[in-house]
Amino acid sequence: MNSLPILPTISTSFIVLSAITVAIGWWQIKQRKIEAHKKTMFFAAVFALIFFIIYASRTIFIGNTSFGGPDDIKIYYTVFLVFHITLATIGAVFGIVSLTTGYKNNLALHRKLGPITSIIWFFTGITGVAVYLLLYVFYHGGETTSMIKAILGF
Repeated sequence: MNSLPILPTISTSFIVLSAITVAIGWWQIKQRKIEAHKKTMFFAAVFALIFFIIYASRTIFIGNTSFGGPDDIKIYYTVFLVFHITLATIGAVFGIVSLTTGYKNNLALHRKLGPITSIIWFFTGITGVAVYLLLYVFYHGGETTSMIKAILGF
């Protein structure tokens, strides 16, 4: 039995924790538990940041893993991956703005952006888990090449 790669497993776990804490924070604000909501959303952001640090470090130093599944579905995986990356980027920007507006008490904008940000983040988490499953569970990952190696050519 093959073991799962440790860094992708850890980073994916943190994005799942982030999505779960966003859901808890959403429930808390619906219950008017404002202080608990602030703390929970802070932790959601911390979990997302930990994910990003692990992911970025791994990408730079170890590399990204190419899709190792059948060639006839590689194009579908690639389109799905582009969708996930787009969602993650939009979600991160919305998340930063939502956190900023919340902490600065710009609540009119925060109330409009918060639900949108949460929905984007849920889909980011779901698609991130799907990418992880496709790369490491359902199929064996393909070649891994670090950014440094690719740029410097060694």
